[in-house]
Amino acid sequence: MNDIANIDDIKLLVNSFYDDVKKDETIGYIFHDIIGEDWSHHLPVMYTFWNTVLFGEAGYTGNPVRKHVELDKKSPLKAEHYTRWFELWTATVDKLFAGEVADRAKERAKAMVQLIDMKVQWAREGKSIM
Repeated sequence: MNDIANIDDIKLLVNSFYDDVKKDETIGYIFHDIIGEDWSHHLPVMYTFWNTVLFGEAGYTGNPVRKHVELDKKSPLKAEHYTRWFELWTATVDKLFAGEVADRAKERAKAMVQLIDMKVQWAREGKSIM
């Protein structure tokens, strides 16, 4: 298997991941409720996000922590949601790629899940998330 090497690989990874997410019983409903049927905005944002995370390419300007805090207010995020998201992400990476960047994709995802969970909890408690 090849490693993740460029934006085309990121698109394959993100598209494959979200294909599984959409069908998932644990977290699929969250994405359907928030994104609906039109993924034309969300997917390009995710391509840019992961291109920034994995290759340091400029382009992503969003705030994933704030997005998830806002999401939590609409549909409370639970430990099993984070766990399932990470399981699906890891399985997708492992199914498609192997190598240093693939390992980085899993490591960064794990760190992000932990950070987002912590910041969502802080926001629930009225603490600053910044």
